[in-house]
Amino acid sequence: MTILLYDLVGTDASRPFSPHCWKAAFALAHKGLKFRSVPTRFLDIPAVEDGATKTVPLIRDGDKLVGGSFDIAVYLDEAYPDRPTLFGGEGGRAATRFIERWSHLTLHAFIGQAALMDIHDMLGPQDRAYFRKSREERFGKALEEVPADRDEKVAAFREALEPLRTLFWKQPFVGGEGPLFGDYIIAGALQWARVSSPFALLQDDDPVAQWFERCLDLHGGLARRVPAAA
Repeated sequence: MTILLYDLVGTDASRPFSPHCWKAAFALAHKGLKFRSVPTRFLDIPAVEDGATKTVPLIRDGDKLVGGSFDIAVYLDEAYPDRPTLFGGEGGRAATRFIERWSHLTLHAFIGQAALMDIHDMLGPQDRAYFRKSREERFGKALEEVPADRDEKVAAFREALEPLRTLFWKQPFVGGEGPLFGDYIIAGALQWARVSSPFALLQDDDPVAQWFERCLDLHGGLARRVPAAA
């Protein structure tokens, strides 16, 4: 049975951009499970599965609905234990929660501001109105002002990735010789930026950029199939 993944998109249904939905997509592919992306726009979410969720990703696996990227990964590991693990055991699951918090505080905090207007421009008129109102309330300023200093702040963002950079001198993935869900958490954030914005987050010779290229090629090039924003 094909699993459904409700996947956030803008006007172009072929360009899912949510970091959380990408985490779920990577996790499903890692498990080798057949899934179908259901393009879902911001204002579509209240009607998804008769109001089952306020956010995406959400998956339907038979009669089971699971929301939230981390909970989806946990569910997949428990429901399909005979397929490749996403965490490498209970200790790995606990440690991955640290990676998730670090990603939110370091990656999402910068990307969510730097790519804000680019994300806005991907949306249709009604979603743009919703996005502008909700984000201006969150940031306390006009949408256009939020990413205005991204060129000045990107150097500090790159410096904050030094723990990852030094890790990749020793091993090819966060998970070791192969990827685990910790890799997908970070790759999901960078894919969010890649699909949404042409702004250069990383320099080409950065070990983090080289690791991300490896992630783009995983699972038959799942993430690379969506072209980068131009």
